[in-house]
Amino acid sequence: MKIRLPLILVLVTGIVGALPFIIPHGIAQSFDNEFRNSILRIIAAFSLVLGVGSIVRHHTYKIKWKRENWQYSWILLISLVITSIIGLFGGIEGTGALPTSVRGFSFDIQTIFVYMAIPLGATMFAMLSFFMASAAYRAFRARNFEATLLLIAAFIMMLGSVPLSSYIFPRLPGFAEWILTVPNTAAKRGMGFGIALGSLATSLKIILGIERGWLGGTK
Repeated sequence: MKIRLPLILVLVTGIVGALPFIIPHGIAQSFDNEFRNSILRIIAAFSLVLGVGSIVRHHTYKIKWKRENWQYSWILLISLVITSIIGLFGGIEGTGALPTSVRGFSFDIQTIFVYMAIPLGATMFAMLSFFMASAAYRAFRARNFEATLLLIAAFIMMLGSVPLSSYIFPRLPGFAEWILTVPNTAAKRGMGFGIALGSLATSLKIILGIERGWLGGTK
């Protein structure tokens, strides 16, 4: 029963979720809207509780056994508690039970997002730029024909993006734009088709019970 019940639930929800895309009837569409507004919210709530519990458990064990970089787990747990309190009682834009502001700091999620999450994200992406440059240097080595094409295309794109390129070769910016809009778009669409077909095949395997890895490795 532990295996059969999850398989039945996945089969039913998969069919119910696919029917509105196949049957363009008003009843099917309204049922899909109700399904998304009610059932998916319940699933999201349970997923949130499960995710938070998993994070707390993992970092609690990490602190308990003093594993590598366990000091940062304290920062994560304290930030989780403070953010949860502000989100629950401060609201989205200071409309909750906590005071609207104390010495210029508003107790709401929007303030945390603007003044903390965005700067932290910008710092992370600024640090990633150095790793991306290092990875690009390793990837653009002309070891074979494909790597040579990648190197030439990257050189043309970088050179065509600067204003000085129009003085070097007037048609270079237009050629760089053509590479971006024609071959690059064609490659992206091909990758999109491949990802869509792979997602469809994997979804059908999960719905029909062929793929059971999500059950924890149960055969």
